[in-house]
Amino acid sequence: MKRVIIVHRWEGGSHDDWYPWLKSEFEKLGYEVQVPNMPDTEVPIIKKWVDTLTEIVGTPDINTYFIGHSIGCQAILRYLETINTPVGGAIFVAGWFNLENIEDEEAQEIARPWIEIPINLVKVKSILPKATLIISENDPYGCLEENQQKFSKVTTNEIVISNAGHFTSEDGYIEIPEVIDELVRFMANLP
Repeated sequence: MKRVIIVHRWEGGSHDDWYPWLKSEFEKLGYEVQVPNMPDTEVPIIKKWVDTLTEIVGTPDINTYFIGHSIGCQAILRYLETINTPVGGAIFVAGWFNLENIEDEEAQEIARPWIEIPINLVKVKSILPKATLIISENDPYGCLEENQQKFSKVTTNEIVISNAGHFTSEDGYIEIPEVIDELVRFMANLP
């Protein structure tokens, strides 16, 4: 059975933004979908998030697919760096390697390890056959070109959506049909 694991954003949870809608849509298509509540979402720590994904995923395989939002994209990449088994694919929504306009010094300190500790993208690419980055040109956390360039090392497609901000419910953007289209394309083994 094809499994989809959706990893939420920093300060988010399984019932925020577009995750419940997406879970419901994929369940209608017959997929097993998990949207775990990640630990310490107010102060996300790399090891805790990767360990949680390790536990949730169990034994990954080519029928395991990931969807990440914001810091959830980083958590997926960092998890994939720890395994040696190819997975089906991943979709990264509002993914980042660097951020601008961080609210305050405390948030900068929380983000620092996520920004500064490198990810072995060559290793990730070796087990990630298909991946799409979905971003908005008006993401308030910026670094658009830098993030596009770094994600291009692991992605096979990129979709830029106008005026979607950071794809949060505060932006008024709670459905992303492009995620469904991309994952269905991956699962059907279409180019």
